[in-house]
Amino acid sequence: MLREKRKTILVSLGLAACLTIGLAGLTASADEGAGAVSITDMKGREITLEQPAERIVALTASDCEILYAIGAGDKLVGRGTYCNYPEEVLEVPEVNSGDEMNIEEVIALDPDVLLMSDMAQTEEQVQMLEDAGIRVVVSDAKDIEGVYTAIGMIGALMGQDEKAAEIVDGMKDTFAELSEKSTGDGTQTVYFEVSPLEYGLWTAGANTFMDEIATMLGVKNCFADVDGWGEISEEQVLERNPDFIVTITMYYGEGPTPTEEILSRAGWENVTAVKNQKILNLQNDELSRPAPRLADGAKLLYDFIYGETEEESEAASEVTLAEK
Repeated sequence: MLREKRKTILVSLGLAACLTIGLAGLTASADEGAGAVSITDMKGREITLEQPAERIVALTASDCEILYAIGAGDKLVGRGTYCNYPEEVLEVPEVNSGDEMNIEEVIALDPDVLLMSDMAQTEEQVQMLEDAGIRVVVSDAKDIEGVYTAIGMIGALMGQDEKAAEIVDGMKDTFAELSEKSTGDGTQTVYFEVSPLEYGLWTAGANTFMDEIATMLGVKNCFADVDGWGEISEEQVLERNPDFIVTITMYYGEGPTPTEEILSRAGWENVTAVKNQKILNLQNDELSRPAPRLADGAKLLYDFIYGETEEESEAASEVTLAEK
């Protein structure tokens, strides 16, 4: 019945009419039977499904990653434009989001749930989707704790609670291990470049997962006085003279690499990170996306800062034990 009503909506839906259609009866209702799922999304909205979601559209790249990580990638029937990991997600139909969102396009995919970030869509768009029987769930992690919450919430939504808990525990173990063996005392600084000079410099400041991971590893974010993601000047970077630079600029195989571009910047030759060639290019979103791979990004940053791989560290430990 629900799918037939959705088809009717697709035929008759027009932008002006959408705002006035009364279809409240199509929204999912709670069921006391086995398999019912109840969650609180990251906007504080109570969501109840009669059973774990079988068809889902995810508009943000991090949520797509979480779905695949918990073993629910096969339930994904639509993805946002920037969802690009893992590689198989590219085979899933792409949908627009935000102001360019096409309601008919989403409804045509016949999802049980649409996952979106806070304020990614207008209230009118959300209402239209829910009137069509699609439950809208807000997933909007802004820090590591938020990532844990998002993973747990999506795990419950998909009936994959145990796998979600396993992933969260693994992330916590990795972060604890890296923190314990990090020897930095916060005197060395790192500059996170999330937008290159060509397009205007932006960085990750306080209250971001990049800042959290820097602190975890015993280094100081040299733009910790910036709240969230902020635009900065070239002069500010030169003045703060970071010991390490992390860039997330993509490289497409032409011209200088992101690392080479930074090394060749006029006036940057006296920056400590440039002089020592301590520039890390993480172009696969390991540190820039609130998803399980943040743990991988933390490992890569640890290796970069402390100059050893996990294998080298284990080898050194074995030598020490042998000497004893």
